[in-house]
Amino acid sequence: MKKPVVLVVCTGNSMRSQMAEALLRRDLGDLIEVHSAGTHPSHVHRHAIRTMEEIGIDMSLHYSKSVFEFARHEIDLVITVCDSAKESCPVIPGAKRTVHQGYPDPYHASPTQDPEVMFAELRDQMRKELVELVCEELRLTRPQHQTGA
Repeated sequence: MKKPVVLVVCTGNSMRSQMAEALLRRDLGDLIEVHSAGTHPSHVHRHAIRTMEEIGIDMSLHYSKSVFEFARHEIDLVITVCDSAKESCPVIPGAKRTVHQGYPDPYHASPTQDPEVMFAELRDQMRKELVELVCEELRLTRPQHQTGA
């Protein structure tokens, strides 16, 4: 049986969508195929890579991809994770469903807080919320082993 395909989208495909892809792959990879992309791809942010390393996820080989690379793919669920991507995300013809679960930009959200702390908080929040969202949207049984970071 073919796994449902999930595409996580943000603007640069540099932080939020990359982290979401890695988290969903680790926690739901037996149940879904997951990718990430950006409306204006750039590079994978070093804080995103470092934050994921803290919980044993290697993103060192990740690279930014454009949503247009997935235009002809059959996608069961598109999740936009930033407001800008929600507003500018092109219609993906093969997408069966699109939902928005916005998160603040961890690098620019607060000039007084340590970016590493903000990335870690974002990672932990995304892990909890996105696993629940994907399981609900695709009607999957949530894995019992998925409890926290």
